[in-house]
Amino acid sequence: MDTQAHAGAGRPSLLLVHGAWHGAWCWEPLRAALGADGRRSHAVDLPSAGSADRDRRAGMRDDADAIREALRGIDGPVVVVAHSYGGVPATEAVAGAGNAVGVVYVAGFPLDVGDSMAAFLGTPVPDDGTGLAPPYEDSRRMLFADVPEADARRAVARLRPHSVRAFTEPVTAAGWRTLPSHYVVCEHDQALEPARQHELARRADVVHRLPSGHSPFLSMPRRLAALLGRIADAALPAPPPGGK
Repeated sequence: MDTQAHAGAGRPSLLLVHGAWHGAWCWEPLRAALGADGRRSHAVDLPSAGSADRDRRAGMRDDADAIREALRGIDGPVVVVAHSYGGVPATEAVAGAGNAVGVVYVAGFPLDVGDSMAAFLGTPVPDDGTGLAPPYEDSRRMLFADVPEADARRAVARLRPHSVRAFTEPVTAAGWRTLPSHYVVCEHDQALEPARQHELARRADVVHRLPSGHSPFLSMPRRLAALLGRIADAALPAPPPGGK
């Protein structure tokens, strides 16, 4: 797990969970913006992205375990921020996590118990679930349409195949049902249609909107950092009457 723990003592940390085909690297511009605002952030690499073990591809539950491990390594309250597919294992992992005080879905998937991402989207599984799914053929347009050209090229070059198993394993616990939850709708998304996002956002307590494509952490990191900062501040418990 990549950590940035020098700033923001006393406020919730942010644990950033990437989506399919990505890695913790995708959060670097956002983490720089968060650090400039005095906020602590941590980023986790999901084992299903680039899973290389042909005998046992890492799945959603392995990703959830990685998120749980990351949460255990963070002192104090944590707001979990999950992008796209990352919302599935985050939903699983935050259920019952003692230091998680909120969960934010950025064009993500707050699925319910018994559902998988493939089932929710009605996506056919191309094989027996043990293979790898390549990134989009046109990842520049689908994932990074509003990202500056040089940044988009670098991001496309770093994408890796993703374990099909991660898309097919069903959720067994829905943390958004018990934790304060927020949904960030990306209004110009090419990968997950805004209409589907609005459908998913009905499960969240609070809905926000950004005029972005699928990856606002690369296209508008400072704006997303400011929004996440407000969400993290709202996760703090109110002081007792007459207290300081």
